[in-house]
Amino acid sequence: MLKGFKEFILRGNVIDLAVAVVIGAAFTAVVNSIVSNLFNPLIGALFRADSLDSAFVWEIPTMDGSVAEVKFGAVLGAILTFVIVAAVVYFVFVLPMNVLKERAEARRQAGEQKAEDPETELTVLAEIRDLLSADRARQPDSQRTE
Repeated sequence: MLKGFKEFILRGNVIDLAVAVVIGAAFTAVVNSIVSNLFNPLIGALFRADSLDSAFVWEIPTMDGSVAEVKFGAVLGAILTFVIVAAVVYFVFVLPMNVLKERAEARRQAGEQKAEDPETELTVLAEIRDLLSADRARQPDSQRTE
């Protein structure tokens, strides 16, 4: 039972997945910092707010007299974070992988075309037989040695 688990863990896919999770966590911290420290202040300045979280706040009075806040700016910040992460993942990982896959597929197809052409021993022997038959048919009867 432990042997199977060890093989599963040591497989390349599981290790690659673990590395991806660690890199993803670090990358998320970078993106959150960019959004919080660069984009939030810029957009907040445009809309006279401290950050996106305090921009586009809709206050709704509740039954008990307090106020509920609907924070559209926070949603905009989350969408902005998502777009940045999606763009980086696409341009850094997906696009290069697609190019590599296309090149590998082109090489594989070129290899298959070459593999279809080789003559087998049977084909070569059949061609020799046909040439000998044609040669015998051209020889006069007096030169034939049967």
